[in-house]
Amino acid sequence: MAKQNVAEQFVDILVRAGVRRMYGVVGDSLNPVVDAIRRTGDIDWIQVRHEETAAFAAGAEAQITGRLAACAGSCGPGNLHLINGLYDAQRSMAPVLALASHIPSGEIGLGYFQETHPDQLFRECSHYSELISNPAQMPRLLQTAVQHAIGRSGVSVVALPGDIAALPAPEKAVEHALVTARPTVRPGDGEIEKLVRLVDEADKVTLFCGSGTAGAHAEVMEFAGRVKAPVGHALRGKEWIQYENPYDVGMSGLLGYGAAYEATHECDLLILLGTDFPYNAFLPDDVKIVQVDIRPEHLGRRSKLDLAVWGDVRETLRALNTRVQAKTDRRFLDRMLKKHADALEGVVKAYTRKVEKHTPIHPEYVAAVLDELADEDAVFTVDTGMCNVWAARYLSPNGKRRIIGSFSHGSMANALPQAIGAQFTDRNRQVVSMSGDGGFSMLMGDFLTLVQYDLPVKVVLFNNSSLGMVELEMLVSGLPSYGTTNKNPDFSAIARAAGAYGVRVEKPKQLTGALKDAFRHKGPALVDVVTDPNALSIPPRISAEMVTGFALSASKIVLDGGVGRMIQMARSNLRNVPRP
Repeated sequence: MAKQNVAEQFVDILVRAGVRRMYGVVGDSLNPVVDAIRRTGDIDWIQVRHEETAAFAAGAEAQITGRLAACAGSCGPGNLHLINGLYDAQRSMAPVLALASHIPSGEIGLGYFQETHPDQLFRECSHYSELISNPAQMPRLLQTAVQHAIGRSGVSVVALPGDIAALPAPEKAVEHALVTARPTVRPGDGEIEKLVRLVDEADKVTLFCGSGTAGAHAEVMEFAGRVKAPVGHALRGKEWIQYENPYDVGMSGLLGYGAAYEATHECDLLILLGTDFPYNAFLPDDVKIVQVDIRPEHLGRRSKLDLAVWGDVRETLRALNTRVQAKTDRRFLDRMLKKHADALEGVVKAYTRKVEKHTPIHPEYVAAVLDELADEDAVFTVDTGMCNVWAARYLSPNGKRRIIGSFSHGSMANALPQAIGAQFTDRNRQVVSMSGDGGFSMLMGDFLTLVQYDLPVKVVLFNNSSLGMVELEMLVSGLPSYGTTNKNPDFSAIARAAGAYGVRVEKPKQLTGALKDAFRHKGPALVDVVTDPNALSIPPRISAEMVTGFALSASKIVLDGGVGRMIQMARSNLRNVPRP
């Protein structure tokens, strides 16, 4: 039996760690590893057109499956292109292993062609970034990288010179058992007792939930019912907590709606559950605050805490639900539910009159129809910018759907690459990329990846020929919009020329049929919808003090717009409020 080389050993360890595919662009320094992948049937090489796409796709796959995913870039410029997608994976807590192949080991430090220092470059966007400079470091260094990515839910980067990858692997190398699943973490009894006392002493409790509530829906609902607490959420918490939630009061933040802001500011005790919500201007500074998080470094970095609880949200709530006293007074909860319904009734009216006849098409209408037609278990990938608004307000979570975006890193051009990674996990599951024209055109070359692999991703392009969110930011800051207009082609014609299904929609009456036809199509499809660039109205009164980067400092000062089926849920919850 032929002796393994370092590249073959590298690939074998990734397979043992659960990696199913590696996304990247081939190059000379990567050749030994790509060839090792070619000769094994346990992992696939996915050829993309840009390494940034590779990193975004790997991050999306990791978020869908919960398993380690992998991407690779060749030396110098090749692996540098990974960095934006890796930042997103790191900030999304997606376990990703990135291979940054390197120049010949004997040339490092001598200004060689394409020389960079990837082990240094990627340190800020990873938990672990190291260089293999000798075969003797294998397999321990790669196993350590794997454990960092899985154990800390983020990125590990291994820099590997091509000549080292081609060398024989060390004999009798120690290969330990790999940990591929994370444990649950229960807070100590002392913290639980302190939290119980705070809850029992409070008359008005509000819960604010983030992505850390994934898998804890039942426990959150039980706790909210027990203490009669309104439940608000951040954007990343929407898919996990909004569905089947009789305590829902909406979302806080710039894209927020409903009564989440009021509920978090008018309570006695605010409990932040698994959220690293970045906009502290929306958080109160005059109520008691408890934060529960699996990542201790997140505790207290957004607001002053009265109690920091290090633990898994589900395990923490399981302990609380058996110990806190049940509250009987639901006046605060009912008042917030009423405020929530009233707030949604107010904003929805602007988009219920002649919306089906408005040209250019209201993007709100596109999002609402898309929400109605998409599968019950669809995966939506959402471009940063105005598509975030439509996703936040119109996509209806149900416990089966997934909504993935660059919600923490805020990168443009994420939706199409993330759709690639999501679709590879299951070709039979509907994947919809909600793309803006700015984001789509930035990495448009990887639409060809859909065609090459016949991935049935459906790209719904919100084409308003502008960088809408940037334009809004300029207007909010009192600046005239400048440099925000795009001169776009007929994207559907480009899709057809590439060998995919493409259709352009310019009138509302064409929309439903176009989406249905695209969804029925077996392969990749693009629906180019010409939307109104002036769809959002700006709040009438904005002071300089209200602008804090990307956030506004009061929930009433938010973008005006519809809220889709959320109004139906709010009305239903309001009907369930007991009458005296």
